[in-house]
Amino acid sequence: MITLKSPREIEAMAKSGAILAGMHVGLRDIIKPGISSWDIEEFARKYFKEHDAVAAQIGFEGYEYATCVSVNDEICHGFPRKNLILKEGDLVKVDTVVDYHGAFSDSCWSYAVGKANPEVERLMEVTKKAMYLGIDQAKVGNRIGDIGAAIQKYVEEENGYGDVREFIGHGIGPTMHESPNVPHYGEAGKGVRLREGMTITIEPMVNVGDWRADMSDPDGWVARTADGSLSCQYEHTIVITKDGPKILTSQDPDIDAKYLYRP
Repeated sequence: MITLKSPREIEAMAKSGAILAGMHVGLRDIIKPGISSWDIEEFARKYFKEHDAVAAQIGFEGYEYATCVSVNDEICHGFPRKNLILKEGDLVKVDTVVDYHGAFSDSCWSYAVGKANPEVERLMEVTKKAMYLGIDQAKVGNRIGDIGAAIQKYVEEENGYGDVREFIGHGIGPTMHESPNVPHYGEAGKGVRLREGMTITIEPMVNVGDWRADMSDPDGWVARTADGSLSCQYEHTIVITKDGPKILTSQDPDIDAKYLYRP
């Protein structure tokens, strides 16, 4: 069932999103060559605790960590690991969900470790723009397919990258995953019609090579690119309003000025 959120609920999700965004901003100073991916997990746990928030991923379907930390060819759901030491040029994706007094927010951000090489820089740039192109389609009266079609056209037709199909966005709040599903591919004009008060995530995952994922890892969680190519992801939680899509997990009020939620 799709739920339409009240102004009170949206304001609560915006507070949750601000905490999550603050954690991601803090990671800019943490992620560097020589740290382990477990250091990211520890930072996130400490940050959430200090801000009276709960790391909602812990215990979700048996998952044991506050964050997913996926590196290079790992598309998503990588465990934070003490023995995984980040090195110059790595591409790290950090995905997490925050529960702040019952209000949920979900965001993934990508980070280059040290100085990014041109391949990583371009992949990050294309993936982030793909997310924003999808967000721009999240307007009252549009359909879910408009979001996916805009992302797929930009990723695959214009840039020749792989647009991951196996993992998609979703509705959110007051639980982590709700209807509707939000694919990052599809046909414009198709799917659920978007309405004021819907809260969803838009989270494209983009591979340098083929779009397919390899799910054969014995841990049952981590997904890798089938061809071993690099993968990148960005994700925001948004609310659909009469004034257009508004980002609830914004990290930069200047860049996101037109998307900021103002009660």
